[in-house]
Amino acid sequence: MTAPEISVIIPVANEAAALPDCLARIAGAPNEIIVVDARSEDETAAVARRFDCRLLSFPERHRARQMNFGAAEARGSILLFLHADTLLPEGALPKIIAESDRRGAVGGGFARRYRSRSLTLALTSRLAGVRNRLFGWHLGDQAIFVRRDVFQQLGGFLDIPIFEDLDFSRRLRATGRTITLTPPVLSSARRFAAKGPLRTTLADVLLTRRYLQGVDPNELCIPREHRVKPEQPKNYEHLS
Repeated sequence: MTAPEISVIIPVANEAAALPDCLARIAGAPNEIIVVDARSEDETAAVARRFDCRLLSFPERHRARQMNFGAAEARGSILLFLHADTLLPEGALPKIIAESDRRGAVGGGFARRYRSRSLTLALTSRLAGVRNRLFGWHLGDQAIFVRRDVFQQLGGFLDIPIFEDLDFSRRLRATGRTITLTPPVLSSARRFAAKGPLRTTLADVLLTRRYLQGVDPNELCIPREHRVKPEQPKNYEHLS
């Protein structure tokens, strides 16, 4: 069997509401789609089975471990790590292949927009673009992709509960050239619903600053009571 050029790895836990739109964007593409389900209690597994993807079960909800598990099972020469609430633009997969080859990149990610009319989140996306240009770093909701051999060389994602995406992206950039592709992915704004875009963004900035200063990621874990459950409504355009 010919190995696929790209393996899309999607870590999930109770994502029945978001997963259909995510998978519909990449369904039918001649690549490998792997959904790593961490004991979902909703219809996530049933949704995944309706699409042409591999469904893997994982015993715990830990994004870094789920992604590493999926990567170990993947056969593609490029690995794409996609959040279930993030929508890829049309033609994203062939563009990753073409641009990585043309520009000699070891990996990268996409520009990002939030599915919200919030001016705060629009500004956040612009600032993320500045970070991409200056440092070549991408976060998990920007659909990080990497050459399989480079991923293995780096040892995958660190076994940490938070900032596994930023840690990996920084190490990836130190390895070689990373690129930022457009059009942007569309990311859900659901995690901003509890405290609002401004307060959540400020908290993110402070948390990231502490991480970059060397604080142990295990000490930075967000308390469960502050997390937004995936089952929230899809319409977040009212956020301001």
